[in-house]
Amino acid sequence: MTAPATVRVRFAPSPTGYFHVGGARTALYNWLFARRAGGKFVLRIEDTDRERSHPEWTDGILSSLEWLGITWDEGPYLQSERRDLYEETARRLYETGHAYACDCVREQIDERTKDNLTPGYDGYCRERALTPGSGRVLRFRVPDEGVTVVHDAVRGDVEFANSTIQDFVLVKSNADPLFVLAVVVDDMDMGITHVIRAEEHLPTTPRAVLVWGALGGPPLPVFAHLPVLVNEQRQKLSKRRDRVAVEDYRDQGYLPEAMRNYLALLGWGPPDQREILTVDEMIDEFRLEDVNVSPAFFDEKRLAHFNGVYIRALGVDDFVGRVRRYLSTKTVPWSTAAYDEEQVVRLAPLIQERVATLDEVVGYLEFLFVEPFVVDPTSFDKAVQRDDGARMILEQARNGFENGPWTVDALRATLTTVAEKAERKLGKAQAPVRVATMGSTVGLPLFESLEVLGRGRTLSRIDAALAELLKPPVSEP
Repeated sequence: MTAPATVRVRFAPSPTGYFHVGGARTALYNWLFARRAGGKFVLRIEDTDRERSHPEWTDGILSSLEWLGITWDEGPYLQSERRDLYEETARRLYETGHAYACDCVREQIDERTKDNLTPGYDGYCRERALTPGSGRVLRFRVPDEGVTVVHDAVRGDVEFANSTIQDFVLVKSNADPLFVLAVVVDDMDMGITHVIRAEEHLPTTPRAVLVWGALGGPPLPVFAHLPVLVNEQRQKLSKRRDRVAVEDYRDQGYLPEAMRNYLALLGWGPPDQREILTVDEMIDEFRLEDVNVSPAFFDEKRLAHFNGVYIRALGVDDFVGRVRRYLSTKTVPWSTAAYDEEQVVRLAPLIQERVATLDEVVGYLEFLFVEPFVVDPTSFDKAVQRDDGARMILEQARNGFENGPWTVDALRATLTTVAEKAERKLGKAQAPVRVATMGSTVGLPLFESLEVLGRGRTLSRIDAALAELLKPPVSEP
């Protein structure tokens, strides 16, 4: 087969769990490289592990890629539907002497090699001339001498002494093909020109190079192994220990543009060190030779910062639309009938300034839509019950709010007058009013919130707070 002139890359995840952010970074780099070169991005699902692969994990991969805007030109191909190709190739390797059958079980291998300096399979079945069959694996016959060189676009040439590579398994005893066989067959069959994948695959790459050479296929693809992603302790990101699922970040209200931009910078960046990049800028400037070798720190705080930047850059209508769609996927503490999008539009610019994720929007809207209205007891105790001047402030604020224009400026002027009479700064006078009307000591700016809340509900809530203040104290038994 002649190598195609067009660049062809592939992203080949295994559907054995939630979609890892490292996998998303790998997919993005492949996609950027293909788009810049005018090539093809092939999606291939490596589901040969029948025990661990599940359709719902495949669905999660596809939906996450779509959410990130990473579109594929071909596929998704399922390896489980290509078994005939792997079986045919395995037979060819056996018939040409590049592979042999082995009936050793792990306990036998361990017993024979327990005193060896180098652990692993010892080539016991190499010359036994066993025929392939049930209960027997098929092993590749690694050359005894020489080195296998992996030409890597990121790391340069990496050499592996063949003496350190044991005769590895191509097909399991239950006839399932292993990764190294399936991936080579697929890459050759699909004309893949560049294999861009995680660093963790580098140790197995010489095996792929050996199988590729034994099959006498087209020229090897260009390999590029991406730096590992690590957490704050500089440990490799782990599904068991770290928050790594793309679906989690999507469900928490991260924007796909922000996640995509942040992932792009985990191991690469433009020469001028810009951080906020459009898709077109990423495509135009991404180059494999600029990818770093050093581990990349997946910093959740920095990701949240990126997300906040993107949220603040949205137009109001776009932001409100995203909030609406996001809330439709969540369980919120208010009824559908209570939600008033016009009120959200009015407060949107203030909310955008304060949130890092769409999930945080919920807390800023509760005072508008949750019925019956709930006041945080701790905030009420601190800002109202324990403040000797709170009652007077609430009474005078209510009197001032009852008449006159219902605008931000008028509301501020009224409470400013109340504060002056109470010989307080405006901020101190706001506290009991805020808790009485918004339920907490923190939230959006008071006067803008009251303007949207409306006169009727504002007065009603102040009345309720005053009634609570006038209740006689509960006597101790």
